[in-house]
Amino acid sequence: MMEDALKQFRLDMKRSLECIKTIDVHAHIVLSESMHMAGHHGPEIGYDRNGNPWFRIGEYYLRNVKYEDSIFMDTSLRLEAMDEAGIDFQVLSPNPLTYFHYIDAENAIYFCQRHNDALVKQLDHCPDRLAGLAAVPIQDVKAACEELERAVSELGLLGAYIGTDFGCPLDSPQLDIFYEQLVKMDVPLFIHPAPSGIDGPKGDPNLNQYELELLTGFAAQETLAVATLIYGGVLERHPELNICVSHAGGAVAMLIGRLNAAARLRPWVSENLQKDGAFESYLAKIWFDTHVHDQRALNFLISVLGTDRLVLGTNFAGWDQHGLQGTEEWRNKLGNNAKRLLRFI
Repeated sequence: MMEDALKQFRLDMKRSLECIKTIDVHAHIVLSESMHMAGHHGPEIGYDRNGNPWFRIGEYYLRNVKYEDSIFMDTSLRLEAMDEAGIDFQVLSPNPLTYFHYIDAENAIYFCQRHNDALVKQLDHCPDRLAGLAAVPIQDVKAACEELERAVSELGLLGAYIGTDFGCPLDSPQLDIFYEQLVKMDVPLFIHPAPSGIDGPKGDPNLNQYELELLTGFAAQETLAVATLIYGGVLERHPELNICVSHAGGAVAMLIGRLNAAARLRPWVSENLQKDGAFESYLAKIWFDTHVHDQRALNFLISVLGTDRLVLGTNFAGWDQHGLQGTEEWRNKLGNNAKRLLRFI
């Protein structure tokens, strides 16, 4: 799409979503057309001799999770499940296992292009119920900018989706051109962790038991992401940048006192951030999804962050998908927030 066409696309989307109330922004998809598109890294689906499914990324195998003939890959099943769950509209994102942030740039670029092309074909089946976010090869920042431009301007995707760990910190100056591109195109960036060691370095071995990588490791990565974005001056350098972090930003709400204290007292903090209330003013610029599993946690999150930058997230069809929380008025509030984040209003 050219600039005028992109504006018309957003206008048409706005009109089609006027009656939409419940918008889920945390829903992953697996695409058959993206299989084997990252060279020898995969991804690949197969079955063992007993018929049990596996999903391969490089040398990593996810076992006993069925993707084929499931909500992850079958759009009709997804729409039926959305109806049952009371979800009007979903924004689909890459499976975190297939970020491929650490593989060679050539294979990563090719995979992201094929993934985004295949995603749009799925969305075309039901554009009044589904939209999507682009995979980008962030290990090559210039290529990530180019794929973002293509995915948004030509394919009609609504923003970009990346992990928390890809070899350089989120406040690295080399990412500034990517952030500038997001602002220029007026689209959001969504950040969601992936298990360590998929195609990159191994993580803390203490997280290898009891699925602690998922249960606590993700929260740690999300907390680190938010702290890095603020302490590292990303939001100061790019004040119009819109970033949404999954799972309510990990432990950010619980650590607000400690993070505030560091902003005021530690010697490495910038002069601007040392001002009273500065840390929380930047925190208020970040969006968070509400996938926190517990009303008590959600209530505490609201007490710290307010409601204006919260959006519904369910991890739809995932192991920890939860139902809709709160009243219809609350869900409408989250839906209107999502429309602002996604530039529908």
